[in-house]
Amino acid sequence: MSQPVLVVGAGPTGLTLALDLARRNIPVRIVDKAAEFFASSRGDGIQPRTLEVFDDLGILDAVHAAGMPMPEMRIHLDGTFVTARRMWEPIEPMPTVPYPNPWVLGQSGTEGILRDRLAEFGVQVELGTTLVDFDQDDSGVTAMLARAGAGETVRVTYLIGADGGKSAVRTTLGIPFEGSTDESIRMLLGDVRADALDHEFGYWFAAADRPMEGIALSPLPGGHQFQFAAPFTGETQPSLELLQNYLSHYSGREDITLTDLTWVTVWRPNVRLARRFRDVRVFLAGDAAHAHPPTGGQGMNTGIQDGYNLGWKLAAALSGDDTLLDSYESERRAVAARVLGLSSDLLDKLVDGDEDAMQRGPETQQLDISYRDPAAPETPAVGDRAPDAPLEDDAGRPVRLFDLFRGPHATLLAFGVTAVAAQGVRAHTVVRPGTQVAGPHVVDVDGYAYAAYAATDGAQVLVRPDGYLGAIS
Repeated sequence: MSQPVLVVGAGPTGLTLALDLARRNIPVRIVDKAAEFFASSRGDGIQPRTLEVFDDLGILDAVHAAGMPMPEMRIHLDGTFVTARRMWEPIEPMPTVPYPNPWVLGQSGTEGILRDRLAEFGVQVELGTTLVDFDQDDSGVTAMLARAGAGETVRVTYLIGADGGKSAVRTTLGIPFEGSTDESIRMLLGDVRADALDHEFGYWFAAADRPMEGIALSPLPGGHQFQFAAPFTGETQPSLELLQNYLSHYSGREDITLTDLTWVTVWRPNVRLARRFRDVRVFLAGDAAHAHPPTGGQGMNTGIQDGYNLGWKLAAALSGDDTLLDSYESERRAVAARVLGLSSDLLDKLVDGDEDAMQRGPETQQLDISYRDPAAPETPAVGDRAPDAPLEDDAGRPVRLFDLFRGPHATLLAFGVTAVAAQGVRAHTVVRPGTQVAGPHVVDVDGYAYAAYAATDGAQVLVRPDGYLGAIS
């Protein structure tokens, strides 16, 4: 089979998975039924754990260059500025957490960076290509594709449905998408220009007697547009004129003119979770597996990490070890369920007019996601995120644990003893200052690595390719 993996859907989830496979030299094909690439901000919040994923995938510098920190929100009531707030107060980087703050970049920008990186491995997204049907047997999946009126039959080892909330892959499998859609709540979302407003800030406009019922304009990096969000009532079709009417109503101002509407949609709370994430050789990921409200900025990030979790496990299966594949559903479905609960709670607060709905705490960073056994008392434990730490190599040059982890391999850290490498594993000896060992090593000058891993001399820690602890001895 020339393409062992077919990924259906070229959003952030599908692109992350395709990129992770391509860098492992796994032939992969990624298709999308859209005629052109997505061009809106939609999922514009990138959480700290996703930034760590992007570090490993080699795109963090590009994401930082294209994006911006979360802006300050200027609150206006009855057209008068009253205060400024941040959804997230900036945190200084720590030795264990180098990227503690969310980052803002429109979803189309994130997808473009992922596509460019994927192209470096010779893989291009095939637009205008629809999955018509598929069936599977003991040795693979036969998929029928259509493009420009022509049909194509492809044979692959695994099929991935990363094709969104209306997933054709999930529908074909008949997997229930359990949850609800609340038709009583509707939001109008769009990308517009508002040149009368300072693009360095976000804006909240509301009436003084109903301060939590209003509209938000959040600046988007790389241009002059804002993402517009407002309650939507009535049956009028979304348009620039309608957005302008909402702005005038909630702000009480006539000096702000909206222009250049490039994207608009009516959003309804849709909270759903697929009953299964796997059917033999077919897997669901991202919105095809879980649908989130936008509160908390969790949906895109959860999908990206689905792809990141699945990639190395598919690679292992294609190398002859398929024992890890079942862990994809057990790990990621539990995470999706938890994140759905968090996003839903924040949505409830927003609907109830609770001011706390505008605040974001560490629970939204996704740094505390763990696949550990709940009964494990140790910290850290197998399944926890592997923390970063500053070190020096044996020549005295600065290096980080994340530098050692970066790439498609697993990593063995041997504390105080000479590390022995195994196939697919890069081994590193970590020592305290002044300790003499044979061969290359890194020095934990300030003790951060020993502390982060609760390590003593002789301890060995295996870090999985996705940055989680796989074994501790």
